[in-house]
Amino acid sequence: MSLRERLQVALKDAMKAKEAERLSTLRLINAAIKDREIAGRGETTDQEVGDPEILAIMGKMVKQRQESARAYEEGGRLELAEKELNEIRVIEEFLPRQLGAEEVEAAIRAAIAESGAASIRDMGRVMAVLKGKYTGQMDFGAVGPKVKDLLG
Repeated sequence: MSLRERLQVALKDAMKAKEAERLSTLRLINAAIKDREIAGRGETTDQEVGDPEILAIMGKMVKQRQESARAYEEGGRLELAEKELNEIRVIEEFLPRQLGAEEVEAAIRAAIAESGAASIRDMGRVMAVLKGKYTGQMDFGAVGPKVKDLLG
């Protein structure tokens, strides 16, 4: 079952169970996917967004909500921070398991070997390999500096 189908099933289940917060978050995910499809209409004839793109969209949504929750907590708005954290939990149900620190380092070393990277100039190739294999499983913003350290 594709990720899009899993989202639709979860949306219907949330409607039937009258889970308002979960339903709201699932609708936000669908809206983000639809926005990406609309943005891509002029680029290609294939308008369907695939699972890797959906994972990237949801990863970005989680990151946005983490930043918002942090800002709300710093501002003393704990009820809003809790709402953001609840949305993160719903989104993460559809994301693959996040890799641990050792697994990330092993994946980086494997990507360096696979791409034949020898210097910092090859960082783009290493990141492309990682994004191809591990989309949604690691934070690429945090991975970048680790790749630089291993190549530098």
